[in-house]
Amino acid sequence: MILQALCEYYERKGDLAPDGFARVEIPFLIVINMRGEFCALEDTRQTNGRQMRAREFLFPKPLPRSGSKSYQVTHLLWDHIGYIAGQAKSEDPKDRALADAQHHTWLTALGELARKYPEEPGIRAMQSFYSTGQCARLIASSTWSECRKIAGCNMAFRMDGEPDPIPCTHSVHAIAERRLDGEAGPGKGEEVVRHGICLVTGESTKLARIHTRTPISKDSKSLVNFQRNSGYDSYGKEQGFNAPVSTAAEAAYTTALNHLLAKDSKQKMQVGDATTVFWSGRKDSTLEADFPAFFGLAPRDDPDAEARAVSALYGSPHTGYLPKGDDTPFYVLGLAPNAARIAVRFWHVDTVAGQSAKLRQHLDDLDIVRGPLDPGRRALMPLLCDLVLQGKADNVPPNLAGNVVRAVLSGAPYPQTLLHMAIRRIRAERQVTRMRAAVLKAVLNRTHRLQPASSKEITVSLDPTNTCPGYVLGRVFALLERIQLASNNYQEVNAGIRDRFYGAFSSSPCSTYPLLMKLKNHHLRKIERKGEAVNLERLLGEVTDLLPAQGPKPHLSLDEQARFAIGYYHQRQALFTKSPKSETPDQA
Repeated sequence: MILQALCEYYERKGDLAPDGFARVEIPFLIVINMRGEFCALEDTRQTNGRQMRAREFLFPKPLPRSGSKSYQVTHLLWDHIGYIAGQAKSEDPKDRALADAQHHTWLTALGELARKYPEEPGIRAMQSFYSTGQCARLIASSTWSECRKIAGCNMAFRMDGEPDPIPCTHSVHAIAERRLDGEAGPGKGEEVVRHGICLVTGESTKLARIHTRTPISKDSKSLVNFQRNSGYDSYGKEQGFNAPVSTAAEAAYTTALNHLLAKDSKQKMQVGDATTVFWSGRKDSTLEADFPAFFGLAPRDDPDAEARAVSALYGSPHTGYLPKGDDTPFYVLGLAPNAARIAVRFWHVDTVAGQSAKLRQHLDDLDIVRGPLDPGRRALMPLLCDLVLQGKADNVPPNLAGNVVRAVLSGAPYPQTLLHMAIRRIRAERQVTRMRAAVLKAVLNRTHRLQPASSKEITVSLDPTNTCPGYVLGRVFALLERIQLASNNYQEVNAGIRDRFYGAFSSSPCSTYPLLMKLKNHHLRKIERKGEAVNLERLLGEVTDLLPAQGPKPHLSLDEQARFAIGYYHQRQALFTKSPKSETPDQA
């Protein structure tokens, strides 16, 4: 299913690299004339934000190379400086010997091309470049030092006066096809070509023995990969023939996947340790462009991306942004590097309309009352960062991010780990922020919706009819804190009741409730504005009347502690909203 969806995307795009070719970043081009004389070393890099990006050119698809004899395989018409110029990455004798072997492989392949296709002027000029010692002029050029700064710098040749590198004409294309279709790899010594039923297309055709690698990490790996002579071999098959995929389908799905994973791809985001790509089938959709914004992974130079995406999503019934009943497939694929091959973290299939509805439900679950200066962001990564130490994305557990994304995409319950993390962070910092309250509300409401219980669903703002013990006690605590602040004319208190008693009162209220009520009487007497004192005492009495006759419970469960935090947050927001003249900025 994954390979079929990627092949479908390849066919839909239409402008990706054709079969047998690949787009390769070439930072430097060696400019030569018809006689093979060195003219210049051209830097193709351009500034892209804070980084330098090299231009991409279309070249024959490179052969996979790995293992101890990888130096025996070179790419057609391009490669890195070890092959093209024989330059080692260091002065170590082993690196020097490796570069010499690589350069010998490059010259041998170039000589083979020159013998088979003597009519190619570009090939003849490249061969003359080496036979006349022009490589020394290349290394002595002023631009060479910039080339050496790039590890494994790719290079190619360009004829002076031509806009692009030495072209791959029909004859060179023919040898490229022969190599890609038939070569068995370094050390094999014989061609391996097999035919069979392709798992992707269902056609009987030529099968791919080795699948192209994907740059998902520093060490590129394949999505489909079998070790030679491994325990996975069966029925006399080996390597890629264990999972028969035609050469055409292999070229299509790997090209599509590499396009989605490209450096400047807007259909890629990092979720924990999983590199996540997404695309729609059959036709383009606006959801493709806005999808990262819902997870807080939009480009940094576009801070309003989330607000625009959320506004468009909610306004789609009126604007036609997302047509109702749009059955265009929408795919989300999470990948992570593994020891030998790429690991599929998750694979989610839905329609554009169905995925949009789940995103709206996710945003609704997170919706909660906020202050006038709070932008109300509900993107996933900022929410997760607010639950970890120092608010750093690096501290978010990788598996948690993936599990939350799966819950958002499928509409399943959020992982209970979210609830535990939010409660622990609140107790550690004694701060119930809007994001933490939103996470607690989302987890509780979705669990209640999918697994109905006797507890009441939590509303966006204060719910005076909610009699859940945890929620009511949270309101009581917010009012007690407000009374203390009013008694100090809303000045900062060195150690207020929130700093001293939040943890104990939110978990074991019975032990601290009498003490706080006694302190409340002391604080009420200190309030200078007696009308405010009367109003606060009356409101506190109305809320405490919602508690059971026997008083607070001895202990609160984790769910009740979550409701405690939400009740506390709701009551604080309601207090500051109802009495603007006496309020101070919300510190939560």
